[in-house]
Amino acid sequence: MLPDASKPATAPAAAPLRRVVAWPWAAILLGGIVLLGAALRLANLGAKSLWIDEAFSIWMARQPPDAIWRLTVHLDQHPPLYYLLLHGWMRLFGDSEAAARGLSALCGIATIPLLAALGARVAPGPAPGRLAALLLAVAPLHVRHAQEARMYTLLTLAAGLTLLCMLRLLDAPAARERWIFARTEWRGANPWWLGFIGGTALTLLSHNTAILFAVAVAGFIAGAFGPPALRHGLRADRRLLNWSAALGLALLLWLPWLPFELVQVRRVAAEFWVQPLTRQTVLEHWYSLVNAFGPSGAARYPLLALFGGLALLGAWRLRQRPATVALLLVLILVPFAGELLVSLHRPIFLTRTLLWTTLPLYLLLAGGLCGLRIRPLIGMAALAIVLLNLSALRSYYRNAQAEDWRGAAVRVAQAVRPGDVVLFNAGWMQIPFDYYYQRVGPPVAEHGLPADLFTRGILEPKMTTADLPRLRQLITGHSRVWLLYSHNWYTDPQGIILRDLRATLIEEPVPDVKGIAIYRFRVSPN
Repeated sequence: MLPDASKPATAPAAAPLRRVVAWPWAAILLGGIVLLGAALRLANLGAKSLWIDEAFSIWMARQPPDAIWRLTVHLDQHPPLYYLLLHGWMRLFGDSEAAARGLSALCGIATIPLLAALGARVAPGPAPGRLAALLLAVAPLHVRHAQEARMYTLLTLAAGLTLLCMLRLLDAPAARERWIFARTEWRGANPWWLGFIGGTALTLLSHNTAILFAVAVAGFIAGAFGPPALRHGLRADRRLLNWSAALGLALLLWLPWLPFELVQVRRVAAEFWVQPLTRQTVLEHWYSLVNAFGPSGAARYPLLALFGGLALLGAWRLRQRPATVALLLVLILVPFAGELLVSLHRPIFLTRTLLWTTLPLYLLLAGGLCGLRIRPLIGMAALAIVLLNLSALRSYYRNAQAEDWRGAAVRVAQAVRPGDVVLFNAGWMQIPFDYYYQRVGPPVAEHGLPADLFTRGILEPKMTTADLPRLRQLITGHSRVWLLYSHNWYTDPQGIILRDLRATLIEEPVPDVKGIAIYRFRVSPN
């Protein structure tokens, strides 16, 4: 039969041609989103002073690799992976504020295109992935942690890579039909199995609370491929074995760290600095995930409701892919519930440890935006979220600084005299102080209270009245005494140090800096 002459001969090629033409523009758009996120994460990267945890990261990364492992076990509450990576990073780029934070910034930037790839697996079309990437690019919480020398963006990147492998495996026929160790599987979905195994192990080794990631994944596997699925007549037996075997291999890779993690867990269970959980803490957590540093007070409640409704709309829009929706919801809710439950015994709930849960959350939010269907409405809603976050970022850049150890070191260096002594209400405060003081001030005697750094084998010993003889011995023979006072609610909750110095010495006024009270005393002429 001859072709219909009424139809243009080029019609079959029209759709492929449109895709070819659209591809560069799609790449340019995604590239623009990544560049926006990179600019926000690199802006003034070294401007803010290190805070105490960042300085500890740099101090730890300066140690030899074997010492890093030993010190994390005995002093810290985290695995050594991030410190080992930072050790290698600083050997290449140095240990300035910007250089040390560069590793976190790189992980944060890399997560943006990764989330776009995740969006392409979650919903048809490029729009959900681009919108999710845009939400991540301007998210104040992510910008903040990308500008800190800590492990939370590494944890988020590792969890995101694992989630991408999981989504690919959910769509791969080989993962449904063939045994994971079958020879043919190596030609099919096996690279994604390897990615899932390695990514899960990497996530677990990035932070100890990531065990809740593995719990969430295990719960998803049991619910999606276990007995409930079998009762509905699905061929879940092979998939259950495959997923269980892969998760088991990931846990096997993590297993060598487990004994050391248990040492850290016992120490945290005995005493930890995180405050008891409150309703406000929980509300603040959810708000920080979507608009950290944003409006305060009652304005937060309608914003939380709007974001929650958008996420529910996203889940509804993706209802044709129930396994994907279930996976996203499990990864958001199970770790959150897990930290809540643990916190009933020993408070550990911290938003930054759940930073990675924003990836499935932003995917649902992007799905909700697409669920608005009308393009101008989608554009206006996305623009409103971007402007809201950019306003919050302005507040972050201007005001968000935990502690100004750079300013404290300069203030002491400008007025210190020979024969002075500098005291700290916690020995580990010497780490951020010395990071800056060694560059700007002359040598001076320094001591931590109640004990010098690590001499008691713990990071944060508390001051008691039994430590007063040592305090009085330390100030003997010095004409002036400096006291740098921070985190005292935990290390000197009774105010013993300050009360004793005021009782025996004459206080001289010294301006404080952000997050640190600076006191100076002189010996009475009598």
